Amino acid sequence: MSRFLRVALVLFVASCGGGNYSAPRNLDNVCMLARERPEYFRAMKRAERRWNVPVPVQAAMIYHESRFVGDARTPFRYALGVIPMGRQSSAYGYSQALDGTWEDYQRATGNRRARRDRIEDATDFMGWYINQTVAKNGIPHHDARNQYLAYHEGHSGFARGSYNEKAWLLRVADQVASRAEMYAAQLQGCPG
Repeated sequence: MSRFLRVALVLFVASCGGGNYSAPRNLDNVCMLARERPEYFRAMKRAERRWNVPVPVQAAMIYHESRFVGDARTPFRYALGVIPMGRQSSAYGYSQALDGTWEDYQRATGNRRARRDRIEDATDFMGWYINQTVAKNGIPHHDARNQYLAYHEGHSGFARGSYNEKAWLLRVADQVASRAEMYAAQLQGCPG
């Protein structure tokens, strides 16, 4: 094989590798996030138009689910502190969607090629799920706190109030709401 073909093959294989799944540098400023990763902002705007879910709500929930890391996974569980027993759950990607819920989304939307580690698909999933929460639990699209609780506990868990016994989750939901408010205020001042 010629040197040129070997180099071309290596470059081709390297280009087929995974995407840039690292977190943006400044997660506390939505304007900087939009400037650094304009594709994230475009994806959230598309989901906002399609599902009526405000960008600040999506951004705050993604922040708390994955810190905008595209290939985020739950930690491993260990028996006796050393024997790996698998991951805590099947949650994966920007939205930390579980396998079964992701498959429900794919069926419902007809988007069989959707991937949890692609921001466009993750934001569309989140919009779809939040829209389901509006229909099933009556939570407004803009209510980041309760949308997050329903997202974390599932529609049935939210309806049962399972979150009320989890003080840590209530604190996180308050943080999601605060972050959504912060992002909304920042978006008002973002340079056009």
